[in-house]
Formats: sequence, C-alpha cells, structure tokens
Amino acid sequence: MCLFINDEQAILEPHNDILATALVVIGFVIFAAVMSNAYLTYDEQSHSIENYEEASRIAESIASWDELQGTRPDILSADTLEDISYPVSDIDKHDLFFARFSTNNEFSAEVRTDDGKHHWSIHKSQTEASGNVIAASIPVIIEINPAQYTSGTLTVRLWKRYI
Repeated sequence: MCLFINDEQAILEPHNDILATALVVIGFVIFAAVMSNAYLTYDEQSHSIENYEEASRIAESIASWDELQGTRPDILSADTLEDISYPVSDIDKHDLFFARFSTNNEFSAEVRTDDGKHHWSIHKSQTEASGNVIAASIPVIIEINPAQYTSGTLTVRLWKRYI
C-alpha cells in the first residue's frame, strides 16, 4: 500500500483537467440556459393569466355598468353604445366610461351582435394595441329598440401601457 501512495513515476496529464473543467462549465451553462428559459416562460404565462382575469373583470364591469343598461338591468342599450362608441357622439359619457378604470391598463371594448348586423367599438384613441394583447369575451343581450332584443358578445382587449 505504501508503494501506491509514494510512487513518483506517475505521468502528469494537465490537459485532462482542462477538458474536464470545460465539460463541467459547458454543462453548467446549458443547465442555466434551460432553467432561465423555463422561468421566463412561466413568468410570461402567469402574467397572461393575470391579464386575462383582469380583462374578464373589466368585461363584467362594462356589462353591469348602470349607464349602459337598457330597460332591464341585464340588457345593454344599443343607443348608449352608439353614444360612446367610435366616432364618439357623447364625449362626457365616453370619458365617464373610461374614468372608471385604472390608467395603467389600456383596453378597448367591442360589442357585436351574433347575427353580425351591429358592431360597436369603444376605445380611448386611434392608437393600436401593442405588445402582448389579452382578450376576454362574455355573452350579452342587446336592446336594439324597446321591441327588439338580440344576443351578442362583449370582447375586451387589454394591453399594458409602459411609461
């Protein structure tokens, strides 16, 4: 056993250490890249889910807004939608509509009838959505006139405004 420890005739191979170190470093870099990609994907998906939930809350809030109600509380008035949709005919009502929501989020709302005959688009300005846009839709009933009701969809498109 003593000869094994005290044997000084060994061959020194410094290049093997460099190769082993390089393989370890490459493996660590690949592992770090995979982990960071997984984290970034998770972070993006969690923000998308949060934004979808917020878009859903905005859609529900719009559908239950008293100013948009028709003859019954669960029905949207086509006349009021005309007033606040683009081009805007009632600026005060349009501004009141957007004043109810946070200024950190930009959003637009669209109301369409299922038969495709009517369409209203509600947005603050002419600027288009940019970045990651999340949309949520809910079914609504629209009062075209006091004798005519039709089903439709309220869609909210939400995107973050970066200052």
